[in-house]
Amino acid sequence: MSSTHVSAHMAAASPARRYTGTAMAAHWLLAIGLLSAIGLGWYMTGLPFSPARLKLYNWHKWLGVSLLALSLLRLLWRLGHKPPPLPAKISEAMPAWQRLAHHATQHAMYLLFFAVPLLGWAYSSAAGFPIVFLGQIPLPDFVSPSAELAEAIKPWHGASAWALTALIAVHVGAALKHQFLDRDGLISRMLPGRG
Repeated sequence: MSSTHVSAHMAAASPARRYTGTAMAAHWLLAIGLLSAIGLGWYMTGLPFSPARLKLYNWHKWLGVSLLALSLLRLLWRLGHKPPPLPAKISEAMPAWQRLAHHATQHAMYLLFFAVPLLGWAYSSAAGFPIVFLGQIPLPDFVSPSAELAEAIKPWHGASAWALTALIAVHVGAALKHQFLDRDGLISRMLPGRG
């Protein structure tokens, strides 16, 4: 067997060290979308009632529906494509509580990727404002219109968005710690280019 074939066989047998291009694209697209939706949500709620505020609310809803669809596609991809394991050197150096926090944060973020937009959709439906995606495609109401239900759901949407924001901050902080304090190159697994 030639050295080329041996190298190819070893590469196929060993686990991937980096995320796939599809996983990277979904990660960064979701990151940009989430930060945009969160920023837009904060900004629009502070505006006085006006046509401009209504327009921003529609954009926020369209973004939320898009992020919900992207999260579903990303989850389906993830179920069929195992992520690369942590490099042994990093895993061995990481205390058990950090490994636990790493997995707990990832699972909680995935849960909130769905909970935040679904709660927003439910709130919009309950408040009597159906979502018409991109102003063209009417989406079904998630729940029946009810002022009482809308008032009950509204704080849950806000609280879940704040929780997701906090987890994103933890995720980014951990990535920056690995990059600039530990200098272990962990972040390169999710960056385009050669690893």
